[in-house]
Amino acid sequence: MIQSEAQLETGLVKRLQSLGWEPVVITDGAGLRANLKAQLEAHNAVSLSEAEFTRVLNHLDKGNVFDKAKILRDRMALPRDDGTTVYIQFLNTEEWCRNRYQVTSQVTQAGSYKNRYDVTLLINGLPLIQVELKRRGMELKEAFNQVNRYQRHSYWSDHGLFQYVQLFVISNGVNTKYYANNRDQDFNQTFFWADVENQLITQLDAFADAFLEKCHASKMISKYIVLHESNKVLMVLRPYQYFAVEAIVERVKAGRKNGYIWHTTGSGKTLTSFKAAQVLIENPKVHKVVFVVDRSDLDYQTTKEFNHFSDGSVDGTDNTRALVKQLAGDHKLIVTTIQKLNTAISRDKFEGPLQAVKDERVVFIFDECHRSQFGETHKRIVAFFSRAQLFGFTGTPIFAENAMAICASGLPSAPVSPQPRCSPRRPAAPSAAMLSSTDLPSMSRKPPTPVRRWRKSP
Repeated sequence: MIQSEAQLETGLVKRLQSLGWEPVVITDGAGLRANLKAQLEAHNAVSLSEAEFTRVLNHLDKGNVFDKAKILRDRMALPRDDGTTVYIQFLNTEEWCRNRYQVTSQVTQAGSYKNRYDVTLLINGLPLIQVELKRRGMELKEAFNQVNRYQRHSYWSDHGLFQYVQLFVISNGVNTKYYANNRDQDFNQTFFWADVENQLITQLDAFADAFLEKCHASKMISKYIVLHESNKVLMVLRPYQYFAVEAIVERVKAGRKNGYIWHTTGSGKTLTSFKAAQVLIENPKVHKVVFVVDRSDLDYQTTKEFNHFSDGSVDGTDNTRALVKQLAGDHKLIVTTIQKLNTAISRDKFEGPLQAVKDERVVFIFDECHRSQFGETHKRIVAFFSRAQLFGFTGTPIFAENAMAICASGLPSAPVSPQPRCSPRRPAAPSAAMLSSTDLPSMSRKPPTPVRRWRKSP
């Protein structure tokens, strides 16, 4: 039976209601503003006068999509009519389940053209997820093109509230994809969701259950959208990146076992590692997060991106004293090269300044650990930092197939157990990630045992 677009919409709204989204009737911009006022008042436990709410709308009506993504994640210092100040929160990103969730459909906005949108998900009154549907049998790209037209024609109208959309979802019932809101959209940057076993979730109902469940949806917005400062765009993680970061975070929460992420070129390793570092520094039990790269990989863009997130986290010089100062100081996120780190922990003259950090819980994330992480440098790191926890990204995990090459380098030759075999028909396209478990103090013993693998989704 072929479902019409209206039938898909009705079914989706009912399903979202069963997932905890409260239904609300909003037909136009006036209704959207009135609902926003009520939701912000309830979320912030405050009553706003019309003049005060007008100031809120003027604050929200600033900048482009990227600027608005920052406003969404920040608080507004609102001057009140009586001269006092109240801080307005638009999205609770720390306790992401503690927000207010609503679903509506067929909101009409008039810009250069009048448009009517399919299904809108509102969090604290702001439209943060927009779903565009097409009937079964239609190409998914038709829904994508429709969203692009809305962006040009009407999202910017009426205080630009629809420019606060963080995620778009497009579906024809059979195939469903998601992507981040940006000024220049590319259909190649739309993604299928998948489960932890990397089974694609394409059907609209199953996607709603997995991805649009209210806590997961707000978690994706709060934690797994990266505001890419270099290009001024929003980037949302793909499922294998999401599960890799989640696995690292859970590993840190659970104890001090180490692990590695298996990736291939083009799988978004830098984005995954950046997001992992960003989430880990929020853990109060973690003293510092150190992202370690080879000197040749510390390029301008990596330096700029990390420094945007944590000012002064990257020192691009060869001055080891600067790294020692960072380790001994208040910087919670540090980006350095394996060469400088090795020098810092090997020279007697730096041992004194580093005494304060050597017994703290420091999480190390190694870029391309198959190149830099093995050997004497690794032994020095785990010997110096008594509570170090290490995670490495590698494109060449220690399988039996390459054990002889490892042995020739004087590194551990024991195969991973249980052995994940590489199929000769494995696609050459970027695959994904594996988190492996080890609580070994040194790689001079048996290599880590893999506990999970993810392969890149289409």
